[in-house]
Amino acid sequence: MPEGDTIHSAARRVGAALVGQPIVSIETPQERHALDRWPERLDGRAVRSVDARGKHLFIRFDGDLTLHSHLRMTGSWGVYRRGERWRRSARRAWLVIRTEQHEVVEFDGPVLELMTDSRTRFDRRLATLGPDLLADDFDEARLLALIRADAANRAVGDALLNQRNVAGIGNMWKAEGCFIAGVDPWRPLARVSDDELLAVVRAVRPLMRASAGGARPPQRWVYGRAGLPCRRCNTRIHSRGQGDDNRTAYWCPTCQA
Repeated sequence: MPEGDTIHSAARRVGAALVGQPIVSIETPQERHALDRWPERLDGRAVRSVDARGKHLFIRFDGDLTLHSHLRMTGSWGVYRRGERWRRSARRAWLVIRTEQHEVVEFDGPVLELMTDSRTRFDRRLATLGPDLLADDFDEARLLALIRADAANRAVGDALLNQRNVAGIGNMWKAEGCFIAGVDPWRPLARVSDDELLAVVRAVRPLMRASAGGARPPQRWVYGRAGLPCRRCNTRIHSRGQGDDNRTAYWCPTCQA
């Protein structure tokens, strides 16, 4: 699943292509949107901003209308020069927005909807999101309060994936943050101090912000390295499914004891 840095990066690229540019056409090739009349409803409206919160992306048009996207496991955003070859098949395109210079395409995005700006503020799925780890005003105190309200026996790795606690962290950054901070992702919240929780998010926040800005991510310490030797101590990296969604956790049993 694309994580917060990927979505913020996509918002930056989509915004650069659309904001302030006349929209030539909007297409919704996916069958489920055939009757939504988005091209007609958005006709003549300029894109005034594009922003992200956690793993959600918003294309905001004049006249209080916003396209809201969540890519889940399969989706992606592409920004291409007009005439440039797309990196995915056109059959997988759900939304195509064209300007004179660019084509902005959402592929395979299971959550794509047109809503009012006010609904983006009050929709329960969005209003209950925790603080966005990539936001300039990221609130550490609110993060701690939300996580401390979670079940005390919940594993810290699982709690960090709960977007109601903190928005933007996904499985990869959870694994990397826990390793850098020396925290076992299976340790229950009751046995994780506030300083340790903050160490995890402080470890990945600058890395995620750099990635959102276009920097190449650093080498991975544990994520995707099950069975390989730890880069720090040479112990074999462990992995197994965690939480209700059974997302694979990766950790070093020596460095994260």
